[in-house]
Amino acid sequence: MQHLIQVINPNTSAAMTHTIGEAARSVAAPGTTILATCPTQGVESIEGHFDEAIAAIGVLEQIKHGKAQGAQGHVIACFGDPGLLAARELASGPVVGIAEAAMHMATLVATRFSIVTTLPRTVIIARHLLQQYGFEHHCAALHAIDLPVLALEDGTGLAQMKVRERCIQAKREDGSGAIVLGCGGMANLARELTQELGIPVIDGVTAAVKMVESLVTLGLGTSKYGDLAYPNKKPLSGGFDILS
Repeated sequence: MQHLIQVINPNTSAAMTHTIGEAARSVAAPGTTILATCPTQGVESIEGHFDEAIAAIGVLEQIKHGKAQGAQGHVIACFGDPGLLAARELASGPVVGIAEAAMHMATLVATRFSIVTTLPRTVIIARHLLQQYGFEHHCAALHAIDLPVLALEDGTGLAQMKVRERCIQAKREDGSGAIVLGCGGMANLARELTQELGIPVIDGVTAAVKMVESLVTLGLGTSKYGDLAYPNKKPLSGGFDILS
């Protein structure tokens, strides 16, 4: 069976979109085509609430484009899951955010997990998501490498080294059975770290792709009954008319 799954990088970085797309394709089932996209306008990295608010509009625009190209499901590939519920209103197929996907997966393979993310402020945002998704009691600790998101794409390898160090620290100090990588730009690190540490290291991009694949195969889309029904029809002015 042929499936088309859209993987949306909510920032404007082409390099990160490539990294995310390659990670998604590495786990896609035979017959699944990955459409990796990013907005043409917005922010080049997402590191706070302001960035997420801007990125959410780009996510919605990409959802619309993906639907027009026949995408049967969508992944929001930023660990803040920006615009997730609004995207579910707009989409008919399933929409899964990488933070929610990674946290779900971690609870299936361990009783406790740790999160390794980029900046200290994103630790706070990840903690909000833990509470929102009901995983707060499953998370032993959160760690930041204290480098910006785009350091993962600067070619120096410093950010990757710090992710590895924090993962080793989390295993040693937290007593966690699994580690969640808290940034879409870390998507290509999970497999190697899983082998090195001997515990599941979970990347949300690949986790979300497999979740969306499963939902599409089961014939399950986003419920259009209740609060995730399609948006009420009303005029949109200015630049927002692209979402009409």
